[in-house]
Amino acid sequence: MTPLDKVALYLACTLVTVAAQDLPSNYQYYTEEGVKSGLEWTNGAFLLNKKGFRIFSGAVHYFRVHPDYWRDRLKKVRAAGLTTVETYVPWNLHEKTKDSFDFGDGQSEMSPFLDIVRFVKMAKEEDLFVIVRPGPYICSEWDYGGLPSWLQRDPSMRVRTSYPGYLERVDKFFGMLLPLLTDLQFTRNGSIIAWQVENEYGNYQEDVDRAYMEYLRDKMIELGVIETLFTSDTPTLSGDLGSVEGAIQSANFQYGAAKEFARLQELQPGGPNLVMEFWTGWFDHWGEPWHNTHNPEDMASELSVILSDEWYGNVNFYMFHGGTSFGFLNGANVPPISPQYMADVSSYDYDAVLTEAGDYTPKYTIIREMILPNLPPIYTPEPPELKSKANYRGVVLTEYVSLENLVRNVPGELQFTGMKLPLAMEDLPMNNDSGQSFGYILYRTTAEFGSGSNLTIVGHVRDLAVLRIDGKLLSKPWTSDSQIGSFGFWGAANRSYTFEDVEYGAHVIDILVENMGRNNFGVLSDFNQKKGLPEGPVLLDDVDIPEWEVIPFEFNSEWVESLTQYQPITGNVDGPAVLRGSMILSLSEEVADTFIDMSSWTESRGIVFVNGFNLGRYSSIGPCKTLYVPAPLLKQGENKFHVFELYHARNDLAFSDVPNLGPVREPNNSRI
Repeated sequence: MTPLDKVALYLACTLVTVAAQDLPSNYQYYTEEGVKSGLEWTNGAFLLNKKGFRIFSGAVHYFRVHPDYWRDRLKKVRAAGLTTVETYVPWNLHEKTKDSFDFGDGQSEMSPFLDIVRFVKMAKEEDLFVIVRPGPYICSEWDYGGLPSWLQRDPSMRVRTSYPGYLERVDKFFGMLLPLLTDLQFTRNGSIIAWQVENEYGNYQEDVDRAYMEYLRDKMIELGVIETLFTSDTPTLSGDLGSVEGAIQSANFQYGAAKEFARLQELQPGGPNLVMEFWTGWFDHWGEPWHNTHNPEDMASELSVILSDEWYGNVNFYMFHGGTSFGFLNGANVPPISPQYMADVSSYDYDAVLTEAGDYTPKYTIIREMILPNLPPIYTPEPPELKSKANYRGVVLTEYVSLENLVRNVPGELQFTGMKLPLAMEDLPMNNDSGQSFGYILYRTTAEFGSGSNLTIVGHVRDLAVLRIDGKLLSKPWTSDSQIGSFGFWGAANRSYTFEDVEYGAHVIDILVENMGRNNFGVLSDFNQKKGLPEGPVLLDDVDIPEWEVIPFEFNSEWVESLTQYQPITGNVDGPAVLRGSMILSLSEEVADTFIDMSSWTESRGIVFVNGFNLGRYSSIGPCKTLYVPAPLLKQGENKFHVFELYHARNDLAFSDVPNLGPVREPNNSRI
């Protein structure tokens, strides 16, 4: 290239940049003559404020992304050419305990994640419209599909139906949530252009309650929702079972765009073709041997069908950015065949368009290149720079608290004595009659043993039990699928444990049960999701043990940071136990994103806290071996780490600047 050619190229690029910057923004284009109307459709196409509009949207869940990173993720959505961001709303975080609502002003470690008003306003600042999916059920691979677990304290509860006790609670939640958002609607000079009624309700099949859907629609309108309503299902599987009059039907799928759109047109002749969930990847379960992925070329092939002149489709990429199901908030599935229960990992990377840490993938480039030619003449910014990553030196864990001392740290009013089984964590008399939602629950008793005594848990364990006698750990770590039908696991009922080396006399029995996450998908019967030992008594030599001490371990941040009665680590530590250590970041060291790498923790399972924040679960069964640590959780100076281990602990934590989500395979995805 000659010097003259270089000058010509520079001038051409400069002119293109200036021309792009002279284009109106997304908002300017659709509101330049004032806002007269919202999102509507005619002849199979959308209009926004009477201008032609196609929904090009990306799913980003504010509650799965550190709030300091909301703006970064929103900028990346807009720079991909998308004009809209979509989010669910998790009822079980906003009303974790009955009648106590948190929209960013609470005291829990997750409170900063819950300021949905700030998120919606920030989306407008970043030139994005917003689609809100307020539930009350959201699926989303989220604990109990976003429903509060305390709903189950009502023995007659029928969630997602017209059952009065359920609707009463929905009314209270919507009565707090929707008024916060209605003034942020597009026709009120806000950003919200559409709302979803319920979620994938057609999957309820024979349990579908049309009156319930009508009630939700009417309640939303009563509370001030004035923008377009829609429902979402997979048309070829559920037809119009999940629809409601007055709401647009949309489609959820990964493959088969033409087939789904054709069925959608049969159900909704002349209506717009909207994909509310175009699955860009898939989620992972503990115990799977792989990390599920979706081929970028296959995604591009289906996207070309969606965007084609034939179908003139609208699309929401689910997920655009998955983020993380921090703490205990992952969901689960209950397939009708073995293993009957499959808990999701904490990472919600989803093989999405952006990684769990917000990095670009090949899918990002594909989407940007395919969407931009379909936009009106509006300005699209360049993709922002990535957040830096660090591979910090390891943390030495120097002290631990045994299970016995953890019990001593539980307030006396939360140590329930004289309790009879069955008893679920949700039914404990605590948290303003909301019971225990998350964590672990300890069942303890003293009983007389004979020779070769047998302990039988009647019914199923929900979900994973660790057995101790007189403080000695007897349970084997979860390392194989073959264990799922044995004692202490969820896979089979009425399993027994034989004590071979226990002497005659009185011994202390501890059964510590982990709630691994509640099912988030299926029919009505799949939402009976009480945890702990909810199905039957525990028998010793076929005799019901009459009384138990029951102790909840919720592992909230304040409690973890206030733990006392530590002992120095001088050798191997068997769980259950909390271990702690610290890492000093000097003033010269960058505070950056990182990953805690648990791959060296074999025969182990537990949770990790950073400066009191619960990152989520780890398990040597895999597939996921790392926990994402957003930089805002770290600081210069001392950073404290706590690990709760069920089985066998190491005395150190390692870091990595890249994730290890497990071996990769591309699945044949179906809604499990």
